[in-house]
Amino acid sequence: MPPERVITDDAPRTDNPYSQGVVAGDTLYVSGYGPVDPETGEEVDGDIEEQTDCVLDNIAAVVSEAGGDGLDDAVKLTVYVTDLDDYERVNEAYGARFDEVPPARVCVEVARLPGDVRVEMDAIAYLG
Repeated sequence: MPPERVITDDAPRTDNPYSQGVVAGDTLYVSGYGPVDPETGEEVDGDIEEQTDCVLDNIAAVVSEAGGDGLDDAVKLTVYVTDLDDYERVNEAYGARFDEVPPARVCVEVARLPGDVRVEMDAIAYLG
């Protein structure tokens, strides 16, 4: 079965040459998302916690569109921040979204993110 592209209006869309997500077998690979409102295409105003929530909402929307159960199906996330001083606050907002089995994760500081946002994440989800 060839990989299948995932498209949803519930997460920000782009004209760039990549998919919101791609399903290969029972695995979904979700592209990186920043704190962008899918309706307006604009960065969400607010503190880093609100921006982290928006990023996770966008990822959950792609997982749900692929037939998954939102963040509950996430098995691995990568968190990119432009300032590691935000780490504890991002971690607190992130941790509030996961219960019994939080996904594996890495967090890295980067020099810059598209749109000059402060946080971005990508994900891998298991749909089986």
